Amino acid sequence: MCQFGQRKQATAACKGPMARQGLSGRTLALWTVGAGLVLTLAATPALAVEAITKPSGDVKLAFVHPGLIGRVLVKEGQTVEAGQVLMEQDDKVEQVQLEQLEAQAEDLTKVDYARAQLDQKKVYLKRITEVDPNATTPTEVEMAQLDVKVAELSLQLAQFTHTQEERKYREFQAQIERMRLRSPIPGKVEQVSLKEGEAADALAPILRVVSIDPLWIDAPVELSQARGLAVGASAQVEFPPSAPAGGVSSGPAVSIDGKIIHIGAVAEAASNTLLVRVEAANPSARPAGERVEVTFSPANQGKGARPVQGAATQPHSPSDDKKE
Repeated sequence: MCQFGQRKQATAACKGPMARQGLSGRTLALWTVGAGLVLTLAATPALAVEAITKPSGDVKLAFVHPGLIGRVLVKEGQTVEAGQVLMEQDDKVEQVQLEQLEAQAEDLTKVDYARAQLDQKKVYLKRITEVDPNATTPTEVEMAQLDVKVAELSLQLAQFTHTQEERKYREFQAQIERMRLRSPIPGKVEQVSLKEGEAADALAPILRVVSIDPLWIDAPVELSQARGLAVGASAQVEFPPSAPAGGVSSGPAVSIDGKIIHIGAVAEAASNTLLVRVEAANPSARPAGERVEVTFSPANQGKGARPVQGAATQPHSPSDDKKE
């Protein structure tokens, strides 16, 4: 077997056996370069990058309209579920208006009255057309027919008005729902800015909910190295040892398996780096904002070089050299 330490020595050591196999000098050179690339990729060290953890979900909540805070249903540090009500505005006046709109939406009196009028006009038209034609004039029949037509339109108008009243009721229900802040994500309440009885301004953030399981780590990877990474590839996230109250670290560093979930499309020109986002589980509820070290395996880095490796490691036959 040939040893590839330096290119000249490798070529000299392998030239004799290769020549006996009938390979040309050009094929031998390509085979030698390809083998050198294989050894180089195999010896590629793992890529380690320092980064800072951040929540995978971080939302700031605010009311759409100004108003007084009626109830605060959570405390800072409390775990909440998605859709859970966290805070409500005082809606006593709005609830009275909602009852009024509900009564109007459920009332069918106008619709029933219009339908009864239509039935009455139809009965009258039927009677004057069934009697002796000499007993009624064409004008009377025509007027009765118009009355039926007007009654039909009145019924349609009453039905349309009732539909609009139902929509107003549902619209006001949605407005009252906006007076409640619900958590869009599962997580922990990080901040509560107002108390019951205080006034909230429109669109002013007053609640913050974060999700720290899983954690996200945005690692700035050098552009040339980031090209070899791919979404879905594995990564190791090493957390520092825990530090007790005395300030002295205790215990070993903690390493957690993660995976790449996003690779940026625009590089940072100043640092020549590309953002690579790694997601890692956080069952122990470590706080976000820690400095960690993210390690990408050599296998992930080598993905970008696979086509080169495959093309260089396949030896040519003498017939291929003749074709060239």
